[in-house]
Amino acid sequence: MKLIAPAKVNPFLTVGARRPDALHEVESVMQAVSLFDTVTLAPADAFGVTVSPAGAAPEDESNLALRAARAFAELHRGSGISIAIEKQIPVAAGLGGGSADAAATLVGLNGLLETRVSKKALEKMAAGLGADVPFCVRGGTAAARGVGDDLSALPCPTPVWWVLGISGARLPTADVYEEFDRLGGGRVEDPYDVADALARADIERLASALRNDLERAALSLAPQIRSGRDALGAAGVLGVILAGSGPTWLGLARDEMHAVAIAAAVQGEFARVEVVHSIDHGPRPV
Repeated sequence: MKLIAPAKVNPFLTVGARRPDALHEVESVMQAVSLFDTVTLAPADAFGVTVSPAGAAPEDESNLALRAARAFAELHRGSGISIAIEKQIPVAAGLGGGSADAAATLVGLNGLLETRVSKKALEKMAAGLGADVPFCVRGGTAAARGVGDDLSALPCPTPVWWVLGISGARLPTADVYEEFDRLGGGRVEDPYDVADALARADIERLASALRNDLERAALSLAPQIRSGRDALGAAGVLGVILAGSGPTWLGLARDEMHAVAIAAAVQGEFARVEVVHSIDHGPRPV
């Protein structure tokens, strides 16, 4: 079985203080977007994962898709699984690539093994794999609370267009959260303005409501990425926000034509530039 695994972006992310279990409370809005990995699953004698291009993601037990396959099989008496991942989503870029692959693995195994596990149960299983995995199972646009596992679907009647400015740097999520704590932490806030702007397709209001509390920490660890934000701003995006824990920048565009023009203008500022739009689904077979 072959599935697409969509990347995610976050128009809104507020982060609270570190909890005793070392996790952080969040209030965020996430969207699945039209940048995909491809995950192919097949029954096998043992568990294993291969990734192309070579080196784009680990092929050992740290691979989140492999962990997802083992977790699913443990609960549903599955045998070994062969996983082949074709990477388009960059690693450690704030776009949820590993989480997307894990989510696609859970959704795919549910179909491949005909286990008929509900979407809600898959999301619960996903929560044990990582904060972004439950959303990546669901897809679409959603508010996420708690540690990212309390999801509420949000209306988004028209596509939102983004320009992704992807740098060659990597910012491990754990490092960014550690720096966030060192800088004084923060508090969660309600994403009402972003949610309402999305529901009303009010792109100007959305631009003014973009927020990511991890941006300060990411810039502290990697000040060189600031030039990418400045380049997108100078090129005329409506707003700029860090993707997750970075270092990718999200430039909000008015429409597809505007996004394409922005992407052309900033091509030389990043290792890679992508034009994407929000989508209304998560992983699905192709």
